[in-house]
Amino acid sequence: MENPDKTDNGRLIYTFGCSKNPHKASRDFEETRAIGTGLSTVLSQHMIQSFAPGEITPEKALKIGIELCQKFLKEEYQYYLAVHTDKEHIHLHCIFNNTNMYDGKTFETHENQGKKSERSWKKLMDLSDEICHAHSLSVIENAETSKGKSHYEWDMSRQNLSWKAKLKFAIDQVVKESDDFEDFLQKCKVQKIEVVYNPTHKIDLKFRLQGQQRFTRAKTLGWYYETRQIKRRIEMFHGIISYTPKTKIIATDTEKMQNSFGLQKWADLKNKQELSRAINIASHYCTEDNLNLENILHLKYRNQGTLVDRLNHIKTEIDDLRLKIQAAKTVQKYSCVSEHSRSLTGRTKDRFDEEHRSELQAYTKALRRLKECFSDSRIPTPESMDKKRSTLLQECSELNQQYSVLKREIKELNYARQTLDDYFRNERNNQLRKKKSELE
Repeated sequence: MENPDKTDNGRLIYTFGCSKNPHKASRDFEETRAIGTGLSTVLSQHMIQSFAPGEITPEKALKIGIELCQKFLKEEYQYYLAVHTDKEHIHLHCIFNNTNMYDGKTFETHENQGKKSERSWKKLMDLSDEICHAHSLSVIENAETSKGKSHYEWDMSRQNLSWKAKLKFAIDQVVKESDDFEDFLQKCKVQKIEVVYNPTHKIDLKFRLQGQQRFTRAKTLGWYYETRQIKRRIEMFHGIISYTPKTKIIATDTEKMQNSFGLQKWADLKNKQELSRAINIASHYCTEDNLNLENILHLKYRNQGTLVDRLNHIKTEIDDLRLKIQAAKTVQKYSCVSEHSRSLTGRTKDRFDEEHRSELQAYTKALRRLKECFSDSRIPTPESMDKKRSTLLQECSELNQQYSVLKREIKELNYARQTLDDYFRNERNNQLRKKKSELE
């Protein structure tokens, strides 16, 4: 992000509340997170603002980026802003700390709650459009109507992706916007995704992007796109707690327990041990600002949904790059054969083409695939794509570690919540039983 070749040797970088040195800035972010609530595995947020080619200077883009950050972040979050000039269109990246400097709460807690129309991504889009209009810059018109492209569709259309990757990204977008599975099926139509859903069939779900010739089975896209998992993902984005663990609280109001002093004493001891463990877990996660295990669990589930979504996106990109690298290497390998074929004429060419038919067919097929992905004909080298894939693999590994931690935390919190509920329910039943026996 701070690459001097992209930022005019650092001239197009602006920071708030942190150093211009990216390593020091990262430590500045960590210091703020250390005094925060610690309830989120999301460390920072990343936003990108792009401008039409030839419409703006780098200096003005930086000025607009600062204005957007000041209005959107309200000087409550540290951020690192950089304008990049390495593409045909000038664009800026902003990474800001997920922890608020003033109260230690997360960005999600402050800005990403309530109705969808009130959430941060919608506010950011509207604010960006407002600032660009004020500076006489072009924006994406009619973003919310069927006549124009949505921000998401526009963003997807400019990415060099295969049809399968585009379909997966489009489905992911609908999942995040859906209230339930029925709503998901309806909203697919709005995003120009044709769906065939028949719950009685073995192959119950199929998708097709508008313009594709054939439907693709959900299973072909991966388990993440099968019916059961889509329903689960929608639940996670809404923070729905659907996992109920088995707890070890023993009911002491049963006839068997009441008739045995020894069993009752043993059960009381075991219950106190489980209760002590649950209280320790609850006190570890609860803070003065949030003493409700249910609220913490909702937040953890939402974070899990976001993390799983990011992991899936990365894996899609990795798979997509693997196919592109394979195609690029094939083109590289047989380019000399193709060039020699084009230099020949007549019978000599026919004879050469017949002898090297398999190589020429592989070359043509691979080149066609690359041109479909890179419509501007700027096909990167296999080495550059492999470098990008390695970076994504590293990020994927780090996110998988975060996911493992988050999954363990959710399991612990679920255990504590259920144990406490069961224990107090058991105590209430015992109190009622005692009152009833006293009345008798």
